[in-house]
Amino acid sequence: MTSSGIPLDAGALMSAVLEGILYGFSGLMFMGTIWSLTYKQHTRNISRPIVAVAILLFILSTTHVVVCVIRVEDGLVKYRNTYPGGPVAFFADTSQKTYIIKQALYILQTLLADGVVIYRCYVVWQSVWVIILPSMLWCSIVVTGIHAVYGASQYNTSAFDQGLATWVIGFFISTIAANVLSSGLLAYRIWAIERDVATIRASTKGNMMPIIRVLMDAAILYSMALVTTLICFLSSSNGEYVMVDLVMPIISISFYMVLIRVAINRNHSYLSTVGMTAEAEQGNLQKHPVEPLQVYIPIYAQ
Repeated sequence: MTSSGIPLDAGALMSAVLEGILYGFSGLMFMGTIWSLTYKQHTRNISRPIVAVAILLFILSTTHVVVCVIRVEDGLVKYRNTYPGGPVAFFADTSQKTYIIKQALYILQTLLADGVVIYRCYVVWQSVWVIILPSMLWCSIVVTGIHAVYGASQYNTSAFDQGLATWVIGFFISTIAANVLSSGLLAYRIWAIERDVATIRASTKGNMMPIIRVLMDAAILYSMALVTTLICFLSSSNGEYVMVDLVMPIISISFYMVLIRVAINRNHSYLSTVGMTAEAEQGNLQKHPVEPLQVYIPIYAQ
């Protein structure tokens, strides 16, 4: 397929600038996330896995920005007059190490973020059957992503080459479906629990609605970025290169915005009810049919 749209050298510079802006915003949200998860919290009450995931997302985003800057410097300065075809040909070459590293980082970021959402679906639903389809989609992301990166590393070709296009399209469709399905299941389960609790005690009505709203906002933000990237790819637009770079900080931003909202809502998310309790530190949702207990819904998702 023949690409169209903005020149690749201009697109590389544009993506570096825009990604840097979004990365700065995600960096601020990362600091806010760590603060909200640890401020005035006893060590044993801090969710170490979630803190670890937040840090990993930040590390991946930071590394991606650094590689992006190196790639721009290589294409526009270092190899400007020595690479056959000039900067445009350099940025079109998918076998370049910087291109492969960037795409590998993007796939790792996607797998990490989508994996967390799927895991939280299991935590809230406490059913393996619910996450079977999302897990299959996650495996599809692994297969299509690895094959796309490997294929790109073997040939000096365009990302729109027919040999790569099938795998790239499969990757985007899989991650869009996994994100929409997992986020939808998560939000529905929280809404269902909140509705049941509200029927028992009217004063609890609406306590979890802010989390449901931010979950959907994060899912919409991430999904729209992916859909835009897919549309650019299907139309063979060079804007796809820009959008892929922008999706990296968007993944982190959508993840952090949920964590911050959950932390803000922490003191209001303990609901008095009959027959339910959740042990947040253990990540297990358990039901007890006799004693009036508290329910805490542990939601940390993208």
